[in-house]
Amino acid sequence: MESAGQVIKCKAAVTWGKNAPFSIEEIEVAPPKAHEVRIKMIATGICRSDHHSIEGKFSSVKFPVIVGHEGVGIVESIGEGVKDIKPGDKVIPLVTPQCGQCQCCKDPRANRCLTIKLERQYGLMADGTSRFTCRGKQIYHFLNTSTFTEYTVVEEIAVAKIDDTATMDSVCLIGCAFSTGYGSVINTAKVHPGSTCVIFGLGGIGLAVIMGCKIAGAGRIIGVDVNPDKFDKAKELGATECINPKDYDKPVAQVIVEQTGGGVDYAFECVGHAETMLAALHSSHFAYGTTVIIGVSASTLSCDPMILLSGRTLKSSMLGAFGQS
Repeated sequence: MESAGQVIKCKAAVTWGKNAPFSIEEIEVAPPKAHEVRIKMIATGICRSDHHSIEGKFSSVKFPVIVGHEGVGIVESIGEGVKDIKPGDKVIPLVTPQCGQCQCCKDPRANRCLTIKLERQYGLMADGTSRFTCRGKQIYHFLNTSTFTEYTVVEEIAVAKIDDTATMDSVCLIGCAFSTGYGSVINTAKVHPGSTCVIFGLGGIGLAVIMGCKIAGAGRIIGVDVNPDKFDKAKELGATECINPKDYDKPVAQVIVEQTGGGVDYAFECVGHAETMLAALHSSHFAYGTTVIIGVSASTLSCDPMILLSGRTLKSSMLGAFGQS
């Protein structure tokens, strides 16, 4: 492309500081360096984690920053040494790049990279610099992706090529929401046919969990949300029933235990609040229930260990536990 090797000026949503509003700015996006790819973003989703980040809840996020991590785009240019990606390819930027050589990358049980976790500076590329500037200032990257911009630069190992016929405006959700929810069912919980499941939070991730439970053959799928406007979509995608905690004068976990004859086989927390995490845990069957924490939270979870010693299992699922294998 004609822009290859040149700085591109484009629009981006920049957050200049903690709790600051998005500011639509003209930024400069530098050409990709060795083993990097520059992408023209076509569509992006908005995740609750983006909101948590600009609230300053995570110390790893540096300001000013361009957030966003559910995106899809077309490769504009590539840096030296890039082998498997070419200009014109449709791609999804990946939150979890994998070097392919470290202990975690070689273990099919993991979907994180030990090398990147230990050696990379938050908000910067592998060489310790940023590809974004605005008003003469360095702008930090976010989760190896930064999709709230017309152009972004990511490492080659943080790119997944997709089919040329893919619908760009919806496939962006594979970058986080769908993969996280669906994978938590299939890979983490391993929901079995005929089981009973409850999903706390019916946003994008919660709806993906519902779809996963339906595909896995769950016999009863209970959606929980304080917003009843979400119930129709949840049922359309597979929920057998929905509960609004505000409709009861007792804890929702107690309601679920009573309605399921002792608790559910699988509980999924898709909100990111300690209160709903505990509610999900208490909703699971005391002898064999599995609870999967998916929502991202900056708060502390505290519970009596006896509720686990009876037989419950508490797990977490990072991006649906999809690994290299």
